[in-house]
This record gives sequence, C-alpha cells and structure tokens, in this order.
Amino acid sequence: MSWEKEVEEIRQRKALAQAQGGEEAIARQHAKGRLTIRERIGGLLDADSFREQGPAAGVAEVDQAGKLTGFTPANFVLGTGKIEGRPCVVGGEDFTLQGGSPNMAGLRKSVYAEELACALKVPLIRLHEGGGGSITGAGGKKGDKQGGGPSGDPVFAQPRFASVARALGMVPVAAGAMGPVAGLPASRLVASHFSVMTRHTAQVLTAGPAVVERAMREEATKEELGGVEVHGKSGVIDNVAEDEQDAFGQIRRFLSYLPPNVWELPPVEDSAGERADDPERKEEALISIVPRDRRKVFEMRVLIGHVLDRESFFEMGRGFGPGLIVGLARLAGQPVGIMANDCRFYAGAMTAAAAQKARRLMELCQTFHLPIVNFIDEPGFMIGLEAEKAATIRHGTAAVLTAASCTVPWASVIVRKLFGVAGAAHFGPDAYVLSWPSAERGALPVEGGVAVAFGREIAAAENPEERRRELEEAFAAGQSPFPRAESFSVHDLIDPRETRPALCGWVETIRPLLTHLLGPTAFPYRP
Repeated sequence: MSWEKEVEEIRQRKALAQAQGGEEAIARQHAKGRLTIRERIGGLLDADSFREQGPAAGVAEVDQAGKLTGFTPANFVLGTGKIEGRPCVVGGEDFTLQGGSPNMAGLRKSVYAEELACALKVPLIRLHEGGGGSITGAGGKKGDKQGGGPSGDPVFAQPRFASVARALGMVPVAAGAMGPVAGLPASRLVASHFSVMTRHTAQVLTAGPAVVERAMREEATKEELGGVEVHGKSGVIDNVAEDEQDAFGQIRRFLSYLPPNVWELPPVEDSAGERADDPERKEEALISIVPRDRRKVFEMRVLIGHVLDRESFFEMGRGFGPGLIVGLARLAGQPVGIMANDCRFYAGAMTAAAAQKARRLMELCQTFHLPIVNFIDEPGFMIGLEAEKAATIRHGTAAVLTAASCTVPWASVIVRKLFGVAGAAHFGPDAYVLSWPSAERGALPVEGGVAVAFGREIAAAENPEERRRELEEAFAAGQSPFPRAESFSVHDLIDPRETRPALCGWVETIRPLLTHLLGPTAFPYRP
C-alpha cells in the first residue's frame, strides 16, 4: 500500500500556493505596475537558486469526507537563494492575498525570516508590500467573534523584535518597499542596513489614510503621507529606485561590498581582474579641483571618483542630510565605507540629519569590519534657529562619540575646511591623516572667528571692511597646513594627485588587521 493519495494532496496544496491570490488578484497587481512576490524573488536571485521554506504552510479547506476542496497559502513567501553565487535568505509579503496583511501562517514565516538568516549566518533580503495587523486578527474575518481560546502571546514569549535586532548585529540586512508598506512591514523595512523604495509604486506609512483621518482629523493620500517626495528626503529609506528591477540591482550591489556575516571578511576584488584599477593612478584634475577662493564650491563626488576604484562608489541616502555624502566603494579592490562633505549644501556643515547619516555609516562599517575613508571639508556644526530646533548638537555629539569608539581602520583626507567640534566626527582612533595644500584647520572658520574676537575693533576702524579683510588674511595664514605638517600633526602633506596611491598603500598595510576584528562588535548597527 503506497502513500500516493497523500503525495497527490501535497502536490495540490503546493500548486494552490503557487497560484497565490488567484489569476484576478495577480492581474490587478500587474495592472498597478507591480510584480508579485514570487516574480520579485525570481528577479532578485540568481536563476533557479530559490529554495522555498514552508511552501505548504496555510489553511486547508476539506469536505466532510476529508477531501481537499481549497487552500489559502501563507501570504509571506520565504526561502533561501543565491546572489552572485553567494547564499542568502529572502522573503516578502504576498499582496495578492489580503493585501499583504498577515494571515497566521504568513505572520509566522515573516517572524522566522530573521531567525533563519541568523541560523544560517547569511544576508537577509526583505521585499515588502503590505499592511500590518488587522483588527480582525491574523487570518480573521469581518464579524468573527473572539472565543474562549488563547489570545495573545504567552508572557514567556521572546520579544518579536529581539531577532530583528540580533540580525542587524550579525548579518547584512537589505529591504525594499515595492508597493504600499505600512505598520509592521514598514518597521521591518527600516530595520535594515540598506533600504530602497520604488519611485512610482511605493509608499511607506506608519498608518494609512483612513487611520490618520480617524485619529488625527487629517486628510492625506498614501503618496502625501509616505511617497518618494516625503521619504526620499526624510531618512526613512536610503535610496530611491526607478522601478523594481533597479531596486533589485541596488540590493545586489549593496550586498557585494559586505561579508555574509560578522565572522567573515567582505570579498576583495582581484587586483588583476577585469575591473581592476591601477593603485598608482594619479588624476591630473585633482591639482585644481579645489578653488583658491574659499567662497567657491567644488564637486566632491567628482573628487572621490578620481580617487576610488573606477565606478565603484555606491552612494546611500543622497536626499537626506545632503551636506554629507556617504556610501560604499572599493580601494585596490578592498571594500571601504566613504564619508565626504558636500560644500554645495550649507558649506558642508554637519546638520542633525547629516550627523545621523554619519553615525549609521560608521556603525555599518564597524559591524562588518569595513575600513572608513573620509574626505573632509567640514566648517562645523550647523547653526541657527532651525539647527537648534533639530537638536543638532545632540545628534552631532552622537556622531563624534561614535567615531571615537570605532575600532576599524580609518583614513582621513583633509581636503579643505576642518573646524570645530564637528571635525572630530571625521577621525577614528589611530586614523591615517593626509592633508592637501588647500586644507584649513582651526577652532573656527576665519570669518566667524574674526567677527567674534575683533567685532569692536572692526567697527571702530576708519575702513571697517578693509580692517576685516586684513585680519581675516592674517589669521588664514595661521591655518595653513604647512605648520601642522612641520609639527607632525598629520601623517603627510601631499600633492592631491598622490591621494589614490597613498590610500591604496594604506589599504594594503591595514588589510591584515581586519582579521583581528572578526565577530560581533561592541556597538552594532541601529536604524
């Protein structure tokens, strides 16, 4: 006697699970310009690498004879796969079933995602589209009455977000908002090292329009509450993707810089490979990229592009805290974290948003043992009414203390300005410090310092503007990089064209030290 009958039922259940919410629901999803979760997983992973976990999870419907008549699958799809041949865990809500609001099996699989990634010690990718819990309960229906059965988790249950926090300290976590994301999925979205949302189809919401109107008496659309115009600048997500394929590409690229877990080092590109870049390359454009006139701006992204391995810079969070540029890149094939001031915004001053951005980048690098390379043009903390309201000094000090606590190797290139307490956020302990001849360094920028210290003298002068200029020029000479180089306050004062060779040489020197950093860090990443 065989088990063919039972095996046939397994096939039926899995076939029904593959059907998701049915042909009509899938057609509606496509009509909105969005893929299904199974299509997303197929688009993200290497071909034919997905191995689903819990494909038979769901709710079966049977007749009086026990014959299967229907099956509602878990509306969270979860499994393992590969990206560029490297193992990972991937999952996401099935919006074609209950709009992604979790049924019981879907909730269990969703909660298990972090546990699985931690157990396997591989990266976790979440592709989100859906709402949080429903007032009817997971898998509930309108009008259902609560019976006398168990309600809620037992008091001895582990906090649901404990594994979320543990994953952030153990494995790379990347997340995408592919459609409307609210409640629990929105919280899971931001509990990641990298998040991306699609420009035309995604919104990220704490609560949707109906809840907001009822609770706050505010009328707003999903787009007004959490569209790209809001969160492309709010810091809730890191990057915006033009479409879902672009989002998949950004996630794959982000993971390429990172190790599978904190017990391993990230992959180093072959110095003789196709994309190899000469470590001794010297770009002539660097000698004149910084204007002699301190009031004129320059393009920091062009500068760092000349120094890093070609086309290796992956920027994150461009719309949030625009005075600071952060991202991942490679030097001599070695993955590194990048920070750089953008003088086109607030002269590069550290705003509250920029400070949060700096802290997150430092914590990411600290967690996964990436050296940090910093290109500095820092005038200090942002000042003024709005800066005070934003608690700039608190967020800025947090960034300074994070830098002081780092143990990863750190290289700092003083390109132009370096003033005030904010300057301390650009140096880790034992940092390798290079200075360009254009560097200026002191307690305050010359203009502000002269205005404070010599205000009365300038006002009383026969020609106030001429006296101001004389004082500023005299003190600017004192901020020259040459006296500091003579005092061994920097490791080297260099021709800007020598920056790449110097940093690539530093990378080769510190690379053996990275093995001593393996394992969990003392202060893991927090969103």
